[in-house]
Amino acid sequence: MISVVVADDQDLIRIGLRTLLSSEDDLSVAAEAADGLTAVGLTRAHRPDVVLMDIRMPGIDGIEATRRIAADPTLTATRVIVLTTFELDAYVFDALRHGASGFLTKDTRPAELIRAVRLVAAGEALLSPSVTRRVVREFASRPARVLRPHPRLGTLTDREREIAGLVGEGLSNDEIAARLRLSPATARTHVSRAMVKLAARDRAQLVVFAYQSGLVD
Repeated sequence: MISVVVADDQDLIRIGLRTLLSSEDDLSVAAEAADGLTAVGLTRAHRPDVVLMDIRMPGIDGIEATRRIAADPTLTATRVIVLTTFELDAYVFDALRHGASGFLTKDTRPAELIRAVRLVAAGEALLSPSVTRRVVREFASRPARVLRPHPRLGTLTDREREIAGLVGEGLSNDEIAARLRLSPATARTHVSRAMVKLAARDRAQLVVFAYQSGLVD
């Protein structure tokens, strides 16, 4: 059974998410929160598999709540999906940087949301290549961009650095394989090794590391 904590300050959205998730045999709602601080407390109390986190909430917002959850050593198995109104919400990248495993827009279809919860609970990142490209493009265009190379960047081989950069550009494993004329399995292996060396908890965090390390033009 996959347990979920729902955090959103809008009653109707929480009710809708609870009803949707509870209708599935393998999903259960462990708790609901209407603000960020309560969301952190309930997550620590219930240790759910997944937290559905709104960004804009009273008290501490969803980004700070995500940061506290991701930084808590007792919650390493908990994944956070950020709920946002717009795909290019200026806060989305910060949410990923602070440990979110992906994001969904609030108009996501019910079947897609349920699939996303199962995907993230299984340890996958919820970051479609097309959305990644738009997010990275948005932030790469900012003039005040400051590089912060990952301290373990030097452990990557040249090929792994190249592939981490392509992940940062939003390419899927199949697209990386096609561009570099590799087999998909080889591309997947390089991605996995880069994630292990950089201690990226998932593909979403590898995108952030690639961007911050200057591997994305």
